[in-house]
Amino acid sequence: MVTGVVDSFSWSGRRLVYETHGEGPRVLVFTHGLLLDAALNRTLAVLLAERGHRVVLPELLGHGRSDKPGHAYAYRMELWAEQTVALLDHLGLDEAVIGGVSLGANVALQMAHDAPARVRALLLEMPVLERGTLVGAAAFLPLLLGLRYLPQAFRPLSGLARRLPDIGQPVDAFRHVLATEPRALAAVLHGLFVGPTTPPARFRNGLDIPTLVVGHSRDLLHPLDDAQALVRELPNATFLRARSVVEARTRPLRVVDALDSFLAGAWEPAAARAQAADSSAATS
Repeated sequence: MVTGVVDSFSWSGRRLVYETHGEGPRVLVFTHGLLLDAALNRTLAVLLAERGHRVVLPELLGHGRSDKPGHAYAYRMELWAEQTVALLDHLGLDEAVIGGVSLGANVALQMAHDAPARVRALLLEMPVLERGTLVGAAAFLPLLLGLRYLPQAFRPLSGLARRLPDIGQPVDAFRHVLATEPRALAAVLHGLFVGPTTPPARFRNGLDIPTLVVGHSRDLLHPLDDAQALVRELPNATFLRARSVVEARTRPLRVVDALDSFLAGAWEPAAARAQAADSSAATS
């Protein structure tokens, strides 16, 4: 079940799908995790839209309802960041708050590197930096090899997943992964192994964009250390610790309150932000 408006645009001859929830000038572009799609973030989008934000959920090339070319070179972080810039162009937006979860967080960081003038602020949930990449490689390499060389072993599960209905919950995003052609999944995973997954630390140290980093413990792929290290690296970052990996999608109100406050502050005029910062400094 999709409650937002679904649309698409063309990038380099490929069709890219996105959903829009809410209206207005305060725009958040929030991207899914690896192999997943907009269903993962739909609950957050609906709740934030109710608070006056326009939330756009892109589905990157190779994901969800967007095109899925079969070559690994199509799936690189800088190309996904380029697609996000193209989405802003398509929407007629000079800038937006850019964010995402896991892969989406890394794409947002890459966009801040490549097109900083288009990034109003960053909202990074469960970024995968140097500490998480080793676990990611160990987890995804066996899956990549299986999908690439034994796709027939996955096709019965794919067929079953395609016959199941959506239930209107974030778990739909995981069913959609199972329903995807195995070789298409393999191409996306292969792409991650042929290019950098995040801008280098020397760039992150100079990235003075308002940023909210969301992290949690008990997740080896998205270690809390990565999230906390990123907050220390970024000159203008704050940290929100989620109670669990699923809190934002099963009991999201506490997280939504924090996101709403951050987004509202990000869209304040620069003069108002400076005055608030001066007032805070004067009372501390």
